[in-house]
Amino acid sequence: MSAVTAPRNPTLRKAHEFRSEAQPIWCPGCGDYGVLNCLTQAFAILELQPHDIAMISGIGCSSRLPAYTKCYGFHGVHGRALPFATGLKLARPDLEVVVVGGDGDGYSIGGNHFMHACRRDLDMLYLVMDNRVYGMTKGQPSPTTEGDWDSQIAPGGTQLRTFNPLAVALAAGANFVARGYAGDPIGLTDLIVEGMRWRGFALLEVLSPCVTFRPEEIHWKERAHRRTKTVAKDRATAIADTLTEDELSLGVFFRGEEVLSGAEVRPNISLSEIESQFAI
Repeated sequence: MSAVTAPRNPTLRKAHEFRSEAQPIWCPGCGDYGVLNCLTQAFAILELQPHDIAMISGIGCSSRLPAYTKCYGFHGVHGRALPFATGLKLARPDLEVVVVGGDGDGYSIGGNHFMHACRRDLDMLYLVMDNRVYGMTKGQPSPTTEGDWDSQIAPGGTQLRTFNPLAVALAAGANFVARGYAGDPIGLTDLIVEGMRWRGFALLEVLSPCVTFRPEEIHWKERAHRRTKTVAKDRATAIADTLTEDELSLGVFFRGEEVLSGAEVRPNISLSEIESQFAI
């Protein structure tokens, strides 16, 4: 059973109790501040304790997030957060595994791991803070950057089609796919809670503005809006929705079938029993 289907701890916590003493060094106005606040609020709503949660990340601005919590944390190498989280969840199915990162880390060098994490459908939340740029390395276009976005690094734009993470996730087999916005704290907190309660792999794409290299994204607060369509009941319709709806529409696009967690499907075998099978 997923660790957040029912409270495990009688002592309720406040959101600030999940924050570490380390102070974020994101640029002023970065959307990742809002994501951090929503995450800790969600942890409190779910009545968790810091030791119930493992925060896993790769490389990038948003991947600094585990250091700003009191949860277990692992700051890994570029694009490899999901395979590490997969091993951790299999070894410790009792932990709530939350993977955080950015569009560059998750969809470029980590793109292959992203597809297979969707396919494996292990019980974890993958929260991707998408600012459509490589912010930490000074503004290179990322997989989700518009092809005509002009910059000093890519004059005239890359002229490439943008990567659609929601459609790819659905095609790869993900059963919970949603999009939130860092400037919508109530809506984003609700999506994080729902994603953590989901039994299986949950992708939560979060629009997180980079006001330093993409200052035009500050206008997302005027354009982002809640979805008006109902959540699709079949995968084909959900994929069509991700391809045709406004790129700033927020909410759940698909809920498929929930799966058994690793704790329920894994046989109860001790380490010594495994070792004995390889004895010569």
